[in-house]
Amino acid sequence: MMADGGSPAPHRDGSMIRRYLLAGFFTLLPAAVTFWILRAIFDALVTIFDAPTTWLSERIGLGTPPYWELALASGVATLLLLFLVGALMGNFVGVQILGWLDELVMHIPVAKGIYGATKQLMNAIQSGQGGSFKEVVLVEWPRDGSFALGFVAHRDCRWAGMPDAGRMIAVYIPTSPNPTSGYVVMIEETKVRPLTVTPEEALTWAISGGVVPPPERPSRAERP
Repeated sequence: MMADGGSPAPHRDGSMIRRYLLAGFFTLLPAAVTFWILRAIFDALVTIFDAPTTWLSERIGLGTPPYWELALASGVATLLLLFLVGALMGNFVGVQILGWLDELVMHIPVAKGIYGATKQLMNAIQSGQGGSFKEVVLVEWPRDGSFALGFVAHRDCRWAGMPDAGRMIAVYIPTSPNPTSGYVVMIEETKVRPLTVTPEEALTWAISGGVVPPPERPSRAERP
């Protein structure tokens, strides 16, 4: 059935509704993802501080606190904990205490591997020691014809004992949307293409699933 003017009104209305639904979905998606992540963090914090907060509230005669009070107390406790650790790192006594805690954790069979690797990774990202995670490169991975952005993690792979290990570098390839669960591959340096992309831009590209690309810049080879 044709509407006035000879145009198929139902088809036009259906396309308009679908366009509006998609526009609303993509508009609200970032806010929904942000809310989901923050909600997961708050749930984890409430789980950690649930028992001590409830015990303290009952001890002073306030009874079992509601969820919002647990979330608020958990958030405040987390901020205080971060502030306390940061303050301890600024003086000699705090450094000694945290060093002793490091030694304690490193003597736990299973935890020492996870804790040690995570701490080294965070230190490398924060300080850029040895150029780690400060240089963004393009690598052909996981197969010929497919390319991925990566971060140079280390330039000496001779520890692997391979014949050409001296000419290979370790590259960390982040995954989307969680860039911390990536892959570490050893690739010949001649097959790694340096990019004029900052680490922040590369992480944004990975987290967004490739939706937010880095700005276009001339490659290093094209620079005068």
